[in-house]
Amino acid sequence: MSLRSVIRGTGSALPARSVPNAELAAEVDTSDEWIVERTGIRNRFIAGDGETTATLATAAARRALDAAGLDPSEIGLIVLATATPDQTFPSSATKVQAALGIPDCIALDVHAVCTGFLYALTVADSMLRGGSARRALVIGSETFSRILDWEDRTTCVLFGDGAGALVLEAVEGDQGILATRLHADGRHNDLLYVDGGPSTTGTVGKLRMKGREVFRHAVVNLAQVMNEVLADAGLTAAEVDWVVPHQANARILDATAKKLGLPPEKVVVTVDRHANTSAASVPLALDVAVRDGRIRRGDLLVLEAMGGGFTWGAAAVRY
Repeated sequence: MSLRSVIRGTGSALPARSVPNAELAAEVDTSDEWIVERTGIRNRFIAGDGETTATLATAAARRALDAAGLDPSEIGLIVLATATPDQTFPSSATKVQAALGIPDCIALDVHAVCTGFLYALTVADSMLRGGSARRALVIGSETFSRILDWEDRTTCVLFGDGAGALVLEAVEGDQGILATRLHADGRHNDLLYVDGGPSTTGTVGKLRMKGREVFRHAVVNLAQVMNEVLADAGLTAAEVDWVVPHQANARILDATAKKLGLPPEKVVVTVDRHANTSAASVPLALDVAVRDGRIRRGDLLVLEAMGGGFTWGAAAVRY
């Protein structure tokens, strides 16, 4: 049997403040009907004072460790996916490490925007199977509310804050991560980006997006990469129990499922209550579906995401 990275536990965390569409409509030129019709989003969570990418990540990590029945001291690797770190440096992963009381482990951030968690999962899987550590925390955490232009109703209504985490352990067997596929195409920078950064403007900047073009690329790229990862794992779409997608837009989720010939009831959807939490959305949705009993041990999962860059990727996982 080969060495695989098995999911031992999942966890998630959300800010205290829940913001339904009606509350947002009181501050932005929009309406609940306009948002729901175009995106499927009805609610999001917005970080407040004292809530940061690292604090949300730490809370999600603690819940994943509890679910796995592990002490933080048993973790040898932390990979944190985020596009909204607490600081330019050091990594937010080291802040999580310190908050968990781990005196020494490998800790790093991965930046691939909404695909960040798939990139982080692939990095952690490779390092575990390569012997760098035995157990890893893989986290997606974002505070996108802090890079939004709240006067741009086409983007500010789409995003929310949150974190999701899982504990991976390298074991012999047929469970765990079966295959991953990652892609990037930097020619599409101007379709989804932030107009600032330390090396250019010296500022954080605000998110900018051309929604229609992103939608078109997302549907094609996500269907393609899901087919690729299933082929790599020697599986077919008919064998998939659950798709756990990046929660960007309900219409993208529907269109992608149709392209693969998958029934909508096999797709985990949380975009209505959490909005787009970027790198946090896949592990957050996974934790929701594990805890409500939909996802069970032995189920075949496909995780997928696409984000700015463009980046996109997928993973086939036997839970």
